[in-house]
Formats: sequence, structure tokens, C-alpha cells
Amino acid sequence: MPSANYRSLLRAPGAAAFFLPASLGRVGVAMTSLSIVWLVHGHTGSFATAGLVSGSFAVTDALVAPQLARLVDRFGQTRVLPPALLAHAAAVAVLVALVTVDASDALLALGGALTGATVPQLAAMSAARWAALLRTGRAAELPTAFALESISNAVGYLVGPVLVSVLAAAGRPAAGTVLAAALSVGGGLALAAQRGSAPPPAAASAVPAGEDRSLLRAPVLVLMGLNLGIGVFFGAMQVSVTAFVVEHGAPGAAAPIFAVSSCSGVLAGWLYGLRRRRVALPVQLLVASSVLTLGTLLLLPAGSAFGLGLVMVLTGATIQPLLVLFSVLTESTVHPAVLTQAFSWLGSASAAGTAAAAAAAGWAIDAVGARGGFALAAVAAGTMTLQSLAGLRLLRAPKRGLTPADPAAG
Repeated sequence: MPSANYRSLLRAPGAAAFFLPASLGRVGVAMTSLSIVWLVHGHTGSFATAGLVSGSFAVTDALVAPQLARLVDRFGQTRVLPPALLAHAAAVAVLVALVTVDASDALLALGGALTGATVPQLAAMSAARWAALLRTGRAAELPTAFALESISNAVGYLVGPVLVSVLAAAGRPAAGTVLAAALSVGGGLALAAQRGSAPPPAAASAVPAGEDRSLLRAPVLVLMGLNLGIGVFFGAMQVSVTAFVVEHGAPGAAAPIFAVSSCSGVLAGWLYGLRRRRVALPVQLLVASSVLTLGTLLLLPAGSAFGLGLVMVLTGATIQPLLVLFSVLTESTVHPAVLTQAFSWLGSASAAGTAAAAAAAGWAIDAVGARGGFALAAVAAGTMTLQSLAGLRLLRAPKRGLTPADPAAG
């Protein structure tokens, strides 16, 4: 059956025991930002204040995540994760309390910042566990494992916002924030309890002399640039699609269009993970980014919401394979001692691109309409293609322990 590869992965010793809790926890992580918007707006009636608090959350999440990942790499997931989860639960409780007592905007922003600074990096930790589990003897299955991770992440960002919106519509915005924290902390604690699959701590003294653990290397910088580009794409598309359907008198079409694009991505990611390709990973990256560029250019002449939705099936189907390739190339490029940090830095780059693009796309849309936002997305995709072209040589060299014949080596 087509799903045999995924079943065999989850049957690996300890795999399901860490993957399922991490998947549950990332639903909570996916809920958190939107739940803060509903929580703050529900009590203050101000979207400006809600945006301020949510923005504070996003900034500290992006800045602190790699530092938390550094501690995880050095001391291990089972030692760092429990206190980090306790801090996150306390930060959410503080934020809810501040909102309840009608605290000032500055204090609310501080509460949002504390919440963002303590978000558990469950996706990076789960990916690092797959790498540790499969690196020896089963490295060829890493693309499939990272495809499973990508699917889990996509599903989390489909289900999480829906749960938040349902609770908010029922007049219980605080319940959405509390549920998000409960899922994040509960899933994280269950993940931390799985000690057997956790990557061993990589203290500096344990690394043999001559092995390069630096992240400031050309291949990593290329991957960070690609993640920044896809973040810009995400941020521009979120605003531009909304503006497009409003311009065409079909505001209700936004949700179906986003849903179709997301489902297309989940299906493409699932299918991508089922096959092992002989084509080098950097070449796959170039092809996928080129297809994304073509699809984004096709958005510019779209004349209806239906036409836009058809094109977004193509762009959505390209996203998940790209994310899988980013993960596999990262694992094959950086030293295992800094792998969680690398995943977190790439996530921060994507988040930074999304935040910057949302503002830039809004300016472009005000100036020339929705196509201005799509043009920004096209520029981001085109830049990714150029970066992928430059990375053909930089990303081709296999990491220590991988052979050129190994699919994970690219």
C-alpha cells in the first residue's frame, strides 16, 4: 500500500511514542498566536492592541527560539524541555491575568513577549529525533520522515486556527489561549518523557577536534535565505489573497481558497515522501522553486476567485516538498551537535520573512491593488530559484558519514 513507508517509520523503536505527542503539541503551538489576537481583542475591543501583543509574541518567538534550541543541543531535550514548558505555562497564565485585569498596552505587550519567548520548539525537537533515529543505517528514509513532519505541521496549522476560531465565535476567547497552552505543554511533557529516542547531549568537550559545528557556513546561509524567501511568500500571499477576493466582491472565497491550497500541499507532501528519487536533492530544490516561481507568476493575470484557486493548487502543492527538502538538506549539511539550533534558525528566518512581507504587501496592495502583493510573492519565489541555482554546488557536498550514493546526501 502507498502508506507502507510511513507505517514502517512509525514502527521504528520509539518513533510513534515521540512523533504523536509532538504532533499534538504543535497543534497548540499553531493555535497560540491567533488565540492571543482573539483573547486581547475580546477584552479590549481593539485590533491595534491585539496586533501589538501578537507582534510582541512573534518577535520574541523568532529571537529566543534558536537560543532555546542551543540549550537543547548542549544539555539534551529531556533536561531543557520540562522547565521550558513550565515557563510557557506561567507566561500564558500571566498574559491571561493581565488581560482580565485590563492592564495597560505596555504590560500586555510584555505578557505577549514572555509567551513568545517560551514557546516550545517541538517541531525542531521532533525532527532532530528522526535524524538521530535514522542517521545510522536508515538515512535513505530521512526524506520520508521529514515529509511526515511537514504533513504533521501542515495539519496542525489547519486544525489549530479552526479550534481557536470556534471557541472565539462561542464567546470564549480565553478558552482558546488556555487550550493552546494545554496542548503545547501536554504534548511537550509527553515528548520529554520519551528519553530513549532523544538525541544525546552534545557538549563541546564531546566533539572531536577538527569537526565543524559552526552554522556560519555558506550552505547554511543559503538555506536560511531560502527559508526567509518562503516566509516572504507566505506573508505576501496571506494578505494578497484576502485583498484579491475583496476586490472581486467575493470575500467568502478566501477561506475555501486557503483550504484548497493547504490540502493540495498536504497531499503533495504525502506523495513526495513515498518515493525515493535518484535526482540529487539540490536539483530537486531548483526544480521545486522554479515551479513555485511559475505558479506565482500565473497569479498575476488571474481574473476571478475561481481562477485564483486553481493556480493556488499548484503553488500549494509545491510548498510541502520544498519544506521537506529544506529539512533534509539541513540535516545533511550541519553537524548533529547543532541540528536543533539549525532547524530553529531556519524557522526564525521564515517567521521574519512572513512578518516583513505582511507589512510590505499591505503597502503594495494599497498602491496598486492585490497584484502588487502577488508581485512581491513572485519576487520572493524568483529569488528562491536564484538561491537554489547558487546552491547546486554548495549543497551538493555530503556531510561526514553520508556517501554520495545515499539519497539523504543529495
